Amino acid sequence: MNYALVFRPQVRDELDETFNWYESQQLGLGDEFLDCVDETLNLVCLLPEAYSVVYRDVRRAIVKRFPYVIYYRIVSSRIIVTAIFHGSRNPKEWQKRR
Repeated sequence: MNYALVFRPQVRDELDETFNWYESQQLGLGDEFLDCVDETLNLVCLLPEAYSVVYRDVRRAIVKRFPYVIYYRIVSSRIIVTAIFHGSRNPKEWQKRR
């Protein structure tokens, strides 16, 4: 099945902020971060049910190399990305999003 990837509005802001932070640390590191996020999202689209449910119907995929986690829901033929958070952030923040 082909899944459409849908991002909650906050996710794009979080990605931009994280990209800018990594770029400020080292030129090109922001691009590497986005590449790792893209790779994880591609895997999620291929096998969305392979990842564990962590809260109600929200699943979690861990981004390789970077301490970030992608939280998403499967709704019909869509994968709704709820948050892309640093692993140490309070999970209550993304749980408010639905």
